[in-house]
Amino acid sequence: MKKQLSIIIAAFLFSVGILWLGYAAFGLWTTLIFTSGFLGGFILWLLLPSNGDYKAIRTPYFITLGLFLLHRVEEKVSGFFDALAEITKVSTPEILSWQVILLVLTSVGAWLLIPYLVKRQYAIGSYLAWTFFAAMGITELAHFIFPLFTDRPYGYFPGMASVVILAPFAWWGMYRLSRQDTKNSHSVWT
Repeated sequence: MKKQLSIIIAAFLFSVGILWLGYAAFGLWTTLIFTSGFLGGFILWLLLPSNGDYKAIRTPYFITLGLFLLHRVEEKVSGFFDALAEITKVSTPEILSWQVILLVLTSVGAWLLIPYLVKRQYAIGSYLAWTFFAAMGITELAHFIFPLFTDRPYGYFPGMASVVILAPFAWWGMYRLSRQDTKNSHSVWT
């Protein structure tokens, strides 16, 4: 499928906007980690076929979304953001800060639109699907790298347990997204 230049530019600017919000909220190191999901998803969207049948990603999307919610609970209960702040030396922003609110509204809000947009075969929907699956299947693997930056022996890092289940479902989603039939896809997003 040939993607329109305007949609490519919009998707790129959205990725940059998310990364800017991540930087404003969490600083450089955390933003570099986010990059694998948003910029990585953007690149995968450009390079791989996608934007086909919604039914192909429906099951992995909803399972991954549910596991993402479980992962967020594990991060909250286990003190992930405090542990991350210890590594990055950037204090955890207030949950109601404008940066965190905008970051959640734009990223998670956009991800919640995936079923609607992909079902209608809009290119921007497949872009968002790629960012979602890349964030869950690539970015979240950072939980296994974080322990290397602590002064403790390698072991559990907050949020690590649920990633073991979350990432494979995201990989399944990426596989299904890349294998979709694209002959009937629309190249516009409205």
